[in-house]
Amino acid sequence: MLWSVTTPQDLDERFREAIGALAPSAGARPPDGPVRDGTTLTGDAALGLFDAQLTSRHLDLAARWLRSFGEGYYTIGSAGHEGNAAVAAALRPTDPALLHYRSGGFYSARAAQARAAQSRAGDEGPGRHTVPPNGDADPLADAARDVLRGVIASAEEPIAGGRHKVFGNADLHVIPTTSTVASHLPRAVGVAFAIERLRRTAATGRLPRPQLDGQSPWPADAIVVCSFGDASINHAAATAAFNTAGWCDHSGLRLPALFVCEDNGIGISVRSPSGWVATALRSRPGIKYFTADGCDAAATYDVAVEAAAWVRRHRRPAVLHLHMVRLMGHAGADVETAYRTPAEIQADLARDPLVATGRLLVEAGLATPDELISRYDEVGWQVRKVAEEVLGEPKLDGAAEIAAPLAPRRPVRVARAIADAASRALGPVAAARATGFADKLPEEAGPLTLAQTINAALADGMVTHSGMVAFGEDVALKGGVYGVTKGLRDRFGASRVFDTLLDETSILGLGLGTGLAGMLPVPEIQYLAYLHNAEDQLRGEAATMQFFSRGAYRNPMVVRIAGLAYQEGFGGHFHNDNSVAVLRDVPGLVVAVPARADDAAPMLRSCLASAAVDGSVCVFLEPIALYHTRDLYADGDGEWLAPYLPPAEWAASHVPVGRARVYGVGSAEDLTIITFGNGVRMSLRVAARLANEGVGSRVVDLRWLSPLPVADIVRESAATGRVLVVDETRRSGGVGEGVVAALVDGGYVGSARRIASVDSFIPLGPAARHVLVTEDAITQGARALLAR
Repeated sequence: MLWSVTTPQDLDERFREAIGALAPSAGARPPDGPVRDGTTLTGDAALGLFDAQLTSRHLDLAARWLRSFGEGYYTIGSAGHEGNAAVAAALRPTDPALLHYRSGGFYSARAAQARAAQSRAGDEGPGRHTVPPNGDADPLADAARDVLRGVIASAEEPIAGGRHKVFGNADLHVIPTTSTVASHLPRAVGVAFAIERLRRTAATGRLPRPQLDGQSPWPADAIVVCSFGDASINHAAATAAFNTAGWCDHSGLRLPALFVCEDNGIGISVRSPSGWVATALRSRPGIKYFTADGCDAAATYDVAVEAAAWVRRHRRPAVLHLHMVRLMGHAGADVETAYRTPAEIQADLARDPLVATGRLLVEAGLATPDELISRYDEVGWQVRKVAEEVLGEPKLDGAAEIAAPLAPRRPVRVARAIADAASRALGPVAAARATGFADKLPEEAGPLTLAQTINAALADGMVTHSGMVAFGEDVALKGGVYGVTKGLRDRFGASRVFDTLLDETSILGLGLGTGLAGMLPVPEIQYLAYLHNAEDQLRGEAATMQFFSRGAYRNPMVVRIAGLAYQEGFGGHFHNDNSVAVLRDVPGLVVAVPARADDAAPMLRSCLASAAVDGSVCVFLEPIALYHTRDLYADGDGEWLAPYLPPAEWAASHVPVGRARVYGVGSAEDLTIITFGNGVRMSLRVAARLANEGVGSRVVDLRWLSPLPVADIVRESAATGRVLVVDETRRSGGVGEGVVAALVDGGYVGSARRIASVDSFIPLGPAARHVLVTEDAITQGARALLAR
């Protein structure tokens, strides 16, 4: 008897030894009957589960074989977790799944299950949507090929195309996840929320107000399943997801989500305290608790069927806690004997789920030990054959190919989408648009502030995009802290404009899930500083979805964030935050900063269209200090206001993503000032004073911090040969660094100077003036350049 398992060979020998020692059964149960007393798992289904488990185990062995000669790049395996195949069998193949990285059994079973469902079109119910009986290995071979292509980083891998090894396949409704510690759970909550919101909205029929009309890729009665490890329950993202699910349930909001905790008792090398996981999961309010021995296929199947049926019937969240084991350590390079005793390893070996399923089949008389070992070898040969076949497949070749799905940009289609929205506003939804405003249409209301313009543009977005939803803290009843969403809930109803709990991770998770389900979400983060509580939902989840699915899945989203500084009456660093470095560092993210009312509506329409057309993740960063600003040069001049354009002018006023705006002041020949946000107003005021002294300036409003309008930056800088970069963010990691780098890369040879805020948090009250960019600093910087 082996006392430790450190190699695939050890595990292979242990399986053969354990199965070979089983005594054949004297009788045989009928294949279409229960595989043992007290279970609903049939013999045929158990044979199918065994095949899926075998496929998963041999995928682990093949991954380590590939790694042994430098052709495999991912060896976190599923050995010991193969019982999750029974969870797949308890679900429908059209239930969306976001999977743990030890989900080889689930993925293999889902592939076979989908094939069986296709051949039995019209059948429903967990008992019928099981994997097919032993004999149809094609879907399992396909599953093996999918996974092994990921292991070797093949460009032909079906979901990520060699960018990462993930479990994902749009045809199988398996949504790829990049997280190893629970950051996909908030998205799963969002998917469940969207499935139910769309189902309930469709059931109510058409209402007088513009109705939510998203196109979900899943059936109305689908449930979402999300799996994760025991150590992950301690992660903030998991806590947020569980809390939001319970909060929704407590509030009467239905959420058909099945969380599956695959508990092997250890996170890499750190043990979960005995009883902690069960205690933590049982105590979650609003989430029904189920548990089973994850190494026992029949027990897992029975409880998974019960849990899935409960979630599907009641449309409420539940957690399935499966007790599992982890074999062969955390990953290929992990030597578990360094932190586990031989007795602990041996105890896990004794619970090997493959051996347990084999014992179940032998005791039922459905197979002999020799037949199971033969089947083990047959599946192993098939998986090894697939591994050899994929070895020669091409890898990704070049940066352009790698980045292609990251952030597709189709500006012509975006412009066309805005024109189409205008046509709808003038035609089919014109009446709904006209009745939504209390007194008059916004284009008839006279010049508007930045906040009023955004409010009107959001309303028009809701009218012209039937799948658009707006949500966040205080956005509905209150209408936003600054009144930007005022009246939208009354006009469009609580199904489309609603308040959330106070948790930014959950707000973004709802956005990720609703976007994935076919809606166009516009979540609000109340202040820029609050984004930092949840920024990984943008970086690790939102921005990576198209990258790791080659566009098969998208999470279109426009995140509205009130931010930047210059609020002397309401401050401190949590309400005056001038740090955007974390946003500009996210590949593919669109970051828009409207400074003026006449830019705000066109830019917001561009973001909505880009999200809808290209699946873009956009951040619409709104300068709080300019929300209600009315004047530019003198009190009462009203020059920071602007009229709202009617739909007939939307196409002509379109602001493409990544294009700057240039203001000519005086001759515009002496100095180029490049800025954004609050810097635009300050720079225009300085430019006006300089013009009185005979100095002509061109003020460039970047408008887009990502992608930067590089061509505009270089062109306008070369026109004068003197560049002053006015950056209200911090000197280190600020936007100005990117502008200067763009100038260098673009071959600019003139003079340049940078004015930026101090590397400091922003203090309360007048003290803020000592660390932020001021008009005096801009003036001094301009004079210094002009003096050269």
